[in-house]
Amino acid sequence: MSIIQEFKTFAMKGNVVDLAVGVIIGAAFGKIVSSLVDNVLMPPLGLLLGGMDFSRLRIILKAGEEGHPEVAMGYGLFIQNCVNFLIVAWAVFLLIKFMNRFQHKTPAPASGPPPPPEDVLLLREIRDALKSAKNS
Repeated sequence: MSIIQEFKTFAMKGNVVDLAVGVIIGAAFGKIVSSLVDNVLMPPLGLLLGGMDFSRLRIILKAGEEGHPEVAMGYGLFIQNCVNFLIVAWAVFLLIKFMNRFQHKTPAPASGPPPPPEDVLLLREIRDALKSAKNS
């Protein structure tokens, strides 16, 4: 089998195609949730906190000098990304919970005691045959 045929067989397996679809849908969903966080949720949150913009919070380690930019730790962006992550995780949780409601649940098969093994059945037949021979 040539390497091209082998790759074609690999690429057309159901799991690989499902994964590709999942990645594409996930990227689109990520953009939607990022827009929700950045444009809908964070402005009112910033307003509630007195007009604070998390992305501008930083600690200046070295002030800028002639032609050199300042050196700063942008911890506000870290806070912003943590909030974004929590909102995205919550949205994915709710989406999965919503999707699970619509999945068909297969009822559990009626479970009774398993049938006895064949050797036990044969021993019972022999026992019953001996009892009937004894009684006659």
